[in-house]
Amino acid sequence: MTSEAPSPEATERSTRWLAQAGLRPTRQRLSLASLLVGDGHDRHVTAESLYAAAVDRGEQVSLATVYNTLRAFCSAGLMQEVTVDGSKSYFDTRMDDHPHFYWEDSAELTDAPAEELEIARLPKAPHGAEIARVDVVIRLRRS
Repeated sequence: MTSEAPSPEATERSTRWLAQAGLRPTRQRLSLASLLVGDGHDRHVTAESLYAAAVDRGEQVSLATVYNTLRAFCSAGLMQEVTVDGSKSYFDTRMDDHPHFYWEDSAELTDAPAEELEIARLPKAPHGAEIARVDVVIRLRRS
């Protein structure tokens, strides 16, 4: 993420991103969206890393606002939340189904090659339920 003010292209990309989900482009949403998608690349962030990037850019935003905005982006279908260890949440701008690598030494989440993942069979969902999605997080330790 960059600490510079967003370019006109980044602002336009962010505005379109919010509009596709029907979200009003408030100043704070636009600011955070430009950090997330302004350069056109997908990324994985924590609320804390996005907050730090916003503060570095001179934005007046609280960590609580960053959390609330990320949750709103997820609810609107713009991002997905990936939870590691049941306590650490990452927010991913890439919305297709794909696996992740979690690097234990650096606490970094990256995309894993989906074409190399094979899931032969899933257990049946309990009566009255259906499988909504399958999250695959492959934990890595450097050797």
